[in-house]
Amino acid sequence: MFPPLEDLARLLPEIVASGFACLIMLLDPFVGRRNKGWMARLALVGALGSVAAVFVQANYLGAGFYGLFLVDEFSVFLHALVFGVAALAVLGAYDYLEREGIQFGEYYALVLFAATGMGIMAGANELMTAFIGLEISSIASYILAGFRRNALKSNESAMKYFLLGSFATAFFLYGVALVYGATGTTALQSLRLTAGHAAGGAGALLVLGMGLMFVGLAFKVASAPFQLWTPDAYEGAPTPVTALFSSGPKAAAFALLARVLFTAFGAEALSDVWYWAVWISAALTMFAGNLAALVQTNVKRMLAYSSIAHAGYILVAIAARNELGLAALLFYLVTYSLVKIGAFTILAHLGEAGEKRLEIEEYAGLGWKRPATAGFLSLFLLSLLGLPLTAGFLGKLFVFDAALAAAHDAPPLYPVLSSSLVWLAILLAINSVIAAYYYLRVLVVLYFHEAAGEWQPAPMPAAVTAVVLLTAAGTIYLGLFPGLVMQFASVAATALR
Repeated sequence: MFPPLEDLARLLPEIVASGFACLIMLLDPFVGRRNKGWMARLALVGALGSVAAVFVQANYLGAGFYGLFLVDEFSVFLHALVFGVAALAVLGAYDYLEREGIQFGEYYALVLFAATGMGIMAGANELMTAFIGLEISSIASYILAGFRRNALKSNESAMKYFLLGSFATAFFLYGVALVYGATGTTALQSLRLTAGHAAGGAGALLVLGMGLMFVGLAFKVASAPFQLWTPDAYEGAPTPVTALFSSGPKAAAFALLARVLFTAFGAEALSDVWYWAVWISAALTMFAGNLAALVQTNVKRMLAYSSIAHAGYILVAIAARNELGLAALLFYLVTYSLVKIGAFTILAHLGEAGEKRLEIEEYAGLGWKRPATAGFLSLFLLSLLGLPLTAGFLGKLFVFDAALAAAHDAPPLYPVLSSSLVWLAILLAINSVIAAYYYLRVLVVLYFHEAAGEWQPAPMPAAVTAVVLLTAAGTIYLGLFPGLVMQFASVAATALR
């Protein structure tokens, strides 16, 4: 039976993205080597078309496909983010792929397929639907990680990502099976109604299933102690792919984690269980990422550890368990995605052929050789640090505020809950200070170290410049005028409560 038109409208962004991906795969064998750039243009049209389709999707709020897929304000917000990230990832990769001699249409098709999976994750209203979206995104990501086939690091990156990702998927799927065994359903809304009443053996089975699902999703968001794959995968993958990994898939995984925890396991008894798992993971993740980043000499690897630390900051927003925390989570995902895409796009350009220039000391004097390039890179690093007037500052401020507000609103009979949230906010502040060292160290190298050798970086190509300008403008705009996006995030947060 053909699905209703309303359901097709609800899934329109995914239909557009996957349709263009299939079209690229069909056309690519018939396009000559010199004309492969047309595949990039076609992919960009597809990604932008998917972003436009989100506005159509937003007019059809509600559950579709027999309740498997849900379009609400939360889903719409994440759809706009992941397909916007896909458009920037397509645009920023063009010159890199040309330089490395890997300009193939399959790259752009895989980006669109990955974005399709991310969109399904963001709108999943049932655990098996979430699993399908997770797998679509993951399989495309595994291939993208090894796209530089002749580079050993890229092959290593893909292999580690695939093996560990497969284990994480198995944990998630086994957790889903246990949850189904305990409750008899995988629908998120039905789980909310039945999970809170599970008792005895069914209750223990439910908690075990919830724990296994958390392990699987914790791997996807790179939170401790499941973050060990991140540095190798980020360093070995092509840098534009790293830009995609650090933004879109992470945003989709956090969206799925929030929807599962707040919608399916939002009952008070269950939320007390996962609260402590999230609290411990947040604290470990912040320190694991920042302390490891302190000793890195490779800027790409340093930013990989930085991504781990930021996953910890986002977990603080989830631990707050209030609408302000959910809104802060969404706002943080936008600011973080903009900054990471901008920073990694610049690194993809500066790395040159074979990504041979990724050591921090190699950028000595770049502030005087290429003031614009160094200036944009400095802006992104300062935003990651949380400097006022940048988007990163407000992202951390909203998370910090959410944790303190939750501590203030904690029931008087639970002083441990209140104090634990205060301590989590304090740990966030401490880690922000720790992170200042390695971010500012790069700035010192850019502006206060003498250049070693005669290396003169090339000017940024037009496509790279466009991505950098868009992400920099977004970083400054959200740092000065966060109201519109935060208002949208606040409305989206109410959909999960």
